[in-house]
Amino acid sequence: MILKGSQRGGGRQMADHLLKLEENERVEIHEIRGFVANSLHGAMKEAQAISKGTQCRQYLFSLSLSPPETQSVRVGVFEKALEDIEERLGLTDQPRIVVFHEKEGRRHCHAVWSRIDADTMTAKQLSFFKTKLREVSKQLYLDNGWTMPQGLVDSRARDPRNFTLEEWQQARRAGLDAGAVKGMVQECWAASDNVGTLSRMLEERGLHLAKGDRRGHVIVSFEGEVFALSRLIDKKAKDVNARLGAPETLPSVAETKTRIAGEIAPKLSAYIREAKAIAHKAQEPLEAQRRALADKHQAERDRMDAGQRARRLAETQERAARLRGGFAGFWDRLTGEHSRTMKQNQLEAYFSLLRDRAQRDDLVIAQMKERRALQERIREVRRQNAQRILALYQEAARLRQMKQDREQGLRSDFREPARGDRPREQAPGRSARSERREGRSPSRRGDTPTPSRPSGPRDGLGRNEP
Repeated sequence: MILKGSQRGGGRQMADHLLKLEENERVEIHEIRGFVANSLHGAMKEAQAISKGTQCRQYLFSLSLSPPETQSVRVGVFEKALEDIEERLGLTDQPRIVVFHEKEGRRHCHAVWSRIDADTMTAKQLSFFKTKLREVSKQLYLDNGWTMPQGLVDSRARDPRNFTLEEWQQARRAGLDAGAVKGMVQECWAASDNVGTLSRMLEERGLHLAKGDRRGHVIVSFEGEVFALSRLIDKKAKDVNARLGAPETLPSVAETKTRIAGEIAPKLSAYIREAKAIAHKAQEPLEAQRRALADKHQAERDRMDAGQRARRLAETQERAARLRGGFAGFWDRLTGEHSRTMKQNQLEAYFSLLRDRAQRDDLVIAQMKERRALQERIREVRRQNAQRILALYQEAARLRQMKQDREQGLRSDFREPARGDRPREQAPGRSARSERREGRSPSRRGDTPTPSRPSGPRDGLGRNEP
């Protein structure tokens, strides 16, 4: 089970996120403990009000518990994990909220603790909580017999294409698969050694290297979505600058978007729209099945909840009837029969609670199994649509490269020859300078040579001797 925790403030925003139904098919508030309020927003306001008596700004500790995708985990496993986490982090008996989310055939858990100790009005110190959560996570994989991710065994061997929520949302807005985008950029980074090679390889895949407004080197997609290069390749900015140089040599994001709009968008925008329409049409029947399945599952849970409430009421009345009143009840107390009956009632109530929880878990697990089967089909359709759109991006890049090559070829045909390429002009005769170097005077008047002085011995004044 992957555990991700963080210290934070903003209780109202946290409550809105936990109750969000746009990205989750089902939200269930499992527990609100240690608060006077019985609603999620009320509990968050209460935690914030108590924190005002301290100087702590990050008065909440938020934790997400994500089990393996193919595993159906019962509520008891989540509760046991939360108990272990509280003990390791020193959050035992702190006010706590537990919410379950169901999405795409998976169920995961969110827990939020108040860090403020109301008795001492101080915040609980959570030193090295990431290391402690990592140890608890490993133990959960071992205790439940799950296959441990390689990245949890050795952090250096983790999957480098794991992306954040922000990156996934950006890729979804652009119609791309975030894992494919990250994988392509990392392949280009590994195969390139300078900014020119990287830029060319990215453009062959429909992506563009540019200078970001805040993040230095960024990647711009066809539709103008901007991704930070350092985050996609999991490198520090200084490592990126060491290989690519300063980002000031690159065009800005605005210039890149203008170039894309002027050169590529008119050619393939219609095809992109058509591909998205095809993708939307292919998703419609699956989306209808998903909604129908969600309604069916909710109706099944409502029927089970109503049946369990009716049975619980009947069993409670039956147990209450065992406790006699009047003189008989007084006699039962004297003989100890009342105490034995109370213990029997408590045990039966406890086992009835376990029975009802097990029945609900069995129903939820069966429903998630059915939902995962549908999700596999939805995921395959999404993958095909993403590949189709990526292929269009790559085609756009190839067209642009062809245009650049053609323009460069035309410029090379009509450019002025360089100085070293100019042919030497052939003069009809020798130049005066070359003739002087050979000891002759330049030709004059019809190329008649001037007689030279006779050679022979000379006197001391340089005159020829007779």
